[in-house]
Amino acid sequence: MAASVTNTYARALADVVFDLRLDASKTLRDAQSVVEWVAGSQELRAVWEAPSIPAGQKRAVLDAIVAREGTPRPLRNFLAVLIDHHRIPFLGSIVKQFEKELNSRLGFVEAEITSARDLDAPERTVLESQVERLTSKKVKASYARDESLLGGAVVRVGSTIYDGSVKGSLERIRTAIRS
Repeated sequence: MAASVTNTYARALADVVFDLRLDASKTLRDAQSVVEWVAGSQELRAVWEAPSIPAGQKRAVLDAIVAREGTPRPLRNFLAVLIDHHRIPFLGSIVKQFEKELNSRLGFVEAEITSARDLDAPERTVLESQVERLTSKKVKASYARDESLLGGAVVRVGSTIYDGSVKGSLERIRTAIRS
């Protein structure tokens, strides 16, 4: 159920962003800021999650914070819906899914690239352009280092793994020899 709730609200927020022609990256940053201030305040979470506190009082607290933080009206309204529907506990996962939804709608794909050593900027550029050619989408890459790969890189795009590591090559050779 949590995944369904998360996806539904993330898509709804993305719909608002596109329907109102809002700046997607600014809205994402604003939403991530909200996640930070909600995560950082046990008292705020307790108020917004308490079924005994009337929704009007919860929204009054929201409005005071929104005024102080300068949160845009569409995001404030979205938060009010989450509060009214008792979905604040899902806020962090909704915003993460919202980022994925925005990336998808904007033609981006997330790639997790793991290499045996740290890659410099030109190497990253080459690798990202190779992934773009494979996926036919713009790439948002995150990088990690794993010395056990021995050399090369492993790229994960969604559930697909492209293994160009020395370790992966050795394992494929070992499997071929055994069969």
